[in-house]
Amino acid sequence: MEPPYWFEQALKITPASHQLQVMDCDINYLRWGAEASKRPGILFIHGASAHAHWWDFIAPFFAADRPIAAIDLSGMGDSGWRESYGSKVHVPEIAAVLADAKLGEKPIIVGHSFGGFMTMCYAHAHGEKLSGAVIVDSPLRPENRPDNRPGGEKPRLYDPPKRPPNRIYTDKDEMIYRFRPIPPQFCDNEYIVEHIARHSLKECEGGYTWKFDTTARVSGLHDEPLEDYLRQLACPKAMIYGDESAIFGPDVVDYMAPIFDTANPMIGIPDAQHHLTMDQPLAFVTALRAIFAVWDV
Repeated sequence: MEPPYWFEQALKITPASHQLQVMDCDINYLRWGAEASKRPGILFIHGASAHAHWWDFIAPFFAADRPIAAIDLSGMGDSGWRESYGSKVHVPEIAAVLADAKLGEKPIIVGHSFGGFMTMCYAHAHGEKLSGAVIVDSPLRPENRPDNRPGGEKPRLYDPPKRPPNRIYTDKDEMIYRFRPIPPQFCDNEYIVEHIARHSLKECEGGYTWKFDTTARVSGLHDEPLEDYLRQLACPKAMIYGDESAIFGPDVVDYMAPIFDTANPMIGIPDAQHHLTMDQPLAFVTALRAIFAVWDV
């Protein structure tokens, strides 16, 4: 499939890559847009096993009049790897990039899936420093609350699993062909899938492998009261979810809806799955624009 005009134009607005050290780990981020603006900047945060380039074709829609950044959380993308992960390291990483990228006094953060959960954690700790937090298809369920676990057992926080090696491929094109998002979903926009896949691999001894650390995925995710964090945020909040998401079904919508209201909207995108920036990118941009209009930011 030939990429549409809007996609080609978006990729012509190339970001600058930046690195900084956070808690003895190299953290990479991408930066688009103006050096300074009266409008709050935006930091995009990817999902588990993903990377900053998932936002390459989304960020340019907002870069004309405000600064934009997208982070590679540690263990993913072009950032370094750690012995253990979780909000204890990802929140400081987000804070460091917000400061280094010069996104303004009160930026906006937008986090997808695992990145949405880390957005909840950051906004819980620093909500007064934000103009808003947008959570994208990050479901909360009553059984995930730490105090609802059977027997009241408390898990060990951020206990890292064993690190199985990523598979090594000798053929880059085979990797791109085999690339599937997690959870897997079909996507008609093959040009988007290929773009993301090409940025998901790296050279290694013997060929090519995936960029993510297998132990970084959702480490310690539900050891914190994320629902309480979201309810008590000291900044405006919004939720965008896919109507056809495999992990955000009607039960999740019903459970989470009371957390939001007209000033803090919850927006479902028709015909969108979990990775809604892949299958409904323009609808996602429209939803974000609508939220920013409600917030007047």
